[in-house]
Amino acid sequence: MKYCVKIEVSLKPGHTDPEGNTTQRLLKELGYNVDSVSVSKIYNVQIESQNSREAKIKAEEMAKRLLANPTKDNYTIKVEEQK
Repeated sequence: MKYCVKIEVSLKPGHTDPEGNTTQRLLKELGYNVDSVSVSKIYNVQIESQNSREAKIKAEEMAKRLLANPTKDNYTIKVEEQK
């Protein structure tokens, strides 16, 4: 079966988010009253797996091995069956 796996990677609390800080500053310069901005990445990965549990296990491996830095990043995973 084919699955679409969404892996969202974001910074853990307490880590500096220079891209978010720059975006916040620029939005304020444009006149928006913005309290804070944080940036995260979403990876949409289409994979073949026998079931959704296996697809999630593969996504966990991808996040741990490449997509997220465990020192500074959190990640969440959502698995959806493709039709």
